[in-house]
Order: sequence, then structure tokens, then C-alpha cells
Amino acid sequence: QMQLVESGGGFVQAGESLRLSCAASGRNLRDYAVGWFRQAPGKAREFVAAITWNGGSRRLLDSVNGRFTISRDNAKNTVYLQMDSLQPGDTAVYYCAAGSWGVHAREYDVWGQGTQVTVSS
Repeated sequence: QMQLVESGGGFVQAGESLRLSCAASGRNLRDYAVGWFRQAPGKAREFVAAITWNGGSRRLLDSVNGRFTISRDNAKNTVYLQMDSLQPGDTAVYYCAAGSWGVHAREYDVWGQGTQVTVSS
């Protein structure tokens, strides 16, 4: 069974950057597409970014395109989400998930516990 652990969240001011990491254990992450989702209080879980098993294809939510970058290092069994120019609207718990390539939560099978990102104005 695979487990995912997110890290790198924190409290930042608008315009600053964070890099989130998603570390896998129990399975080779190279066998899976990985997505990042976020959820703010009272709102549904929202797709943010996804990357195929070998990094050949990437997709980003339109509102973060140009600010966020998803990447992976299969040798380290880790996927990253670099978040630049953070805005208060990015405040949420961020989750990584492994599964099939897609933009819907139902297309992913294994989820981490999340890491909090808070952006102040």
C-alpha cells in the first residue's frame, strides 16, 4: 500500500513563494500520475495541477497557470508544487494524490493528509 505525505506549507505574505513536496512510500511513485488539489473551508475540493507518470504531460488550473509549477523526481519518489506570487485566494489545505491522470478527485486513489497554506494580504 502506498502512503503520501505532503510538506512545505506555511504562512506567507502575498507575493511570496512556497514549494510543496509530496513524498511517497510503499510503492514506486513512477507508476502513478500525481495530482494536487486544494480545499478551503466551506468549499469543495478543487483541482490545482497534475503530472503524468514520467512528467510528459502537465496541467494547471487556469487561475494558477503562470504562477505554479508541478514537477516530479521519480528517483526521489517525490512530486513538487512550486507556488510563486501567492495570493490570499490560494489559502487552503493542499493535498497530493496518486492515481490515474485527470482533473477530478475521483480519478485518484491514494491521498495524503494535506498541508496548510495561508497567504495574508
